Amino acid sequence: MMKKALFGMALLGCFTFTACDELLNLEDFEGERIVLGLKEALAHGTDTAVVNLSASDGYFKDQAVKILLPAEAQPIYSKLNSIPLISDLLDETILAINRAAEDAANEAKPIFIDAITEITIEDGLSILNGTDTAATKYLKDKTYSRLFDAFKPKIETSLSKEIVLGVSAEQSYATLIDTYNTASFNGFLFDEIESNSLSEHTTNRALTGMFKKVGDEEKLIREDPAHRVTELLEEVFGSGN
Repeated sequence: MMKKALFGMALLGCFTFTACDELLNLEDFEGERIVLGLKEALAHGTDTAVVNLSASDGYFKDQAVKILLPAEAQPIYSKLNSIPLISDLLDETILAINRAAEDAANEAKPIFIDAITEITIEDGLSILNGTDTAATKYLKDKTYSRLFDAFKPKIETSLSKEIVLGVSAEQSYATLIDTYNTASFNGFLFDEIESNSLSEHTTNRALTGMFKKVGDEEKLIREDPAHRVTELLEEVFGSGN
């Protein structure tokens, strides 16, 4: 490994203060290179994820991240999906929530850049020796709440657009859930559905998809030499390091 090789050379002469100073300098140098490599990997991974997901059909036609209607409302969908007009409305709503996620995806770029810039040497060593998505997890821990706050207003705006007969996706879903809950007689006949809002569901699912794509890119860089597109990435993630 790069770390062992650098340490080994310095340790040969570590009987003098000068050699020990050189060892510390080598450790600092290596740490800095690791951080630079991780920053480069995350910059590549996040940029690829944002570009792909912000494109038309970026979410909608990618089955790995496509956003469906909330699972808790499945009892409603199964009953209404056989009614042509309602079925069409549900399909339009699914398209609308994926378009909303695509509209919001670009909001992630500056937030990712800020978090990547802040990676320290200590962070870098922990990430490098972590799981195959350790860098993605670090990024998620650092950015999720900021991303949620940035995505949600954009998604709310998108979901308020008319999809059919003057009705928006948010309105149609809220009406559907409210009617269902009223028919339950306050949960007496069947369980009520807690939330009638699509925006929070869509925001959370959009971010889940975003981090999945970033994680996929990180795995490729760690596992496949063909995806280490610079000398620095090969230096940090190569099998000889």
